[in-house]
Amino acid sequence: MLQTLTVFFGNMLLVFGALMPILNPPGHAPIFLTMTAGYNSQERAILARRVGIYSFILLLVSMFIGSYVLEFFGVSLPIVRVGGGLLVATAGWQLMSSGDDSHKSAGMLQAGATRPSNEELRERAFYPLTFPITVGPGSITVAIALGAGFNGPGLQRFSMPLASLTAVAITSYSLYLCYRHAERLLKLLGSTGSIIFLRLSAFILMCIGIQIFWDGFSVLFGELLVHYLKPS
Repeated sequence: MLQTLTVFFGNMLLVFGALMPILNPPGHAPIFLTMTAGYNSQERAILARRVGIYSFILLLVSMFIGSYVLEFFGVSLPIVRVGGGLLVATAGWQLMSSGDDSHKSAGMLQAGATRPSNEELRERAFYPLTFPITVGPGSITVAIALGAGFNGPGLQRFSMPLASLTAVAITSYSLYLCYRHAERLLKLLGSTGSIIFLRLSAFILMCIGIQIFWDGFSVLFGELLVHYLKPS
């Protein structure tokens, strides 16, 4: 019994420690604020809850069947990084280049004419807030790699899936909490400080996307060089 618990908690800490630095809920909270400019507190709470649920599902799916899906479609992990990096960088660029129009539309939304429907909130919660902003190529790659441990020997075969489920649940709930209460940060910063802060968050988001793209591209480019430069 003690050995079983030791293996379980060891695996849970392994999964939690691997995912938490990449998902980084406190670090993504400002980006969540940037992507939800103009939404009221209730709508942000709905989005935060949805993102937590969708992140939980997406990470588990990546762990359990992610490698089989990629193998079925013939897609490699570097390609996932390249595609996901482009999506993230594009989202950051759009936020940076939106200018004053985004603040005007946000003000109109706050003032209030037409509020987004529940269906619109659900759609936005998954794309782009959950994928690729929160659960991006990096965390999906880690989840797929962790899923390889599900076929381990002995206790590992049974404890790893359960430990992963627990760790992903804790991580997803952490995402929800950070996103749910991120709005308090804006109140502390004030109007001008919020605009500056959100712009910087958009720039960081674009840089993250470029870094993810480069991580995948450098692997592909290295394989290309090896292929063409190897002696015949």
